[in-house]
Amino acid sequence: MRDVVHKKSVEFFEAQFQRQVQDREYALNPFETLALDYLTGSVLDLGSGLGNLSLEAGRRGHRVVAVDASPTAVARINTDARREGLSVQAIQADIGRWTIEPSYDTIVAIGLLMFFDREPALRLLRAIQERVSPGGRAIVNVLIEGSTYMDMFDPGNYCLFRRSELEERFAGWTILSSRYQTFPAPGRTRKEFSTVIAEKSRCVTRLP
Repeated sequence: MRDVVHKKSVEFFEAQFQRQVQDREYALNPFETLALDYLTGSVLDLGSGLGNLSLEAGRRGHRVVAVDASPTAVARINTDARREGLSVQAIQADIGRWTIEPSYDTIVAIGLLMFFDREPALRLLRAIQERVSPGGRAIVNVLIEGSTYMDMFDPGNYCLFRRSELEERFAGWTILSSRYQTFPAPGRTRKEFSTVIAEKSRCVTRLP
């Protein structure tokens, strides 16, 4: 992902997060609400945003690492985690250059992959799949073709998945949930989402 794309998307969400922190808007979005009941063990929340899911997971007893590029989001997560005594740590990082280590029982990437060009998005998806522990879960949500709200993207530098592509890329996993949802967006546009929650086999087959 080129630096200009990274810069625009970070600036877009940094402004949004600053407003939400000021207004204390911390409600879980529908994807985070769905994800909560599927979390297991240790959790990595990639592109965690303000950390609403990460903090709620911590309240439910999960050990969580949250990663986001927004300094406002990271500060909010760490402040609230310390105040509540939660096992939640937020890290500010460029996820495109961040290495997922170690493995986790659950890796969440809600509304993240579309901010990368296609090949980097697919590499990150493969990294997520590789770093889910055997028997663990991946929770991935992406914008798909048909979405018309593009204000947070640099033109021509983003990835919209095909409608069934995300589920297809979890071939060999057990699909626990697969949903398509449409939401209205500003300017009479819309957002089309695919969300897949998949469980990795406990039997790891190594290719020759």
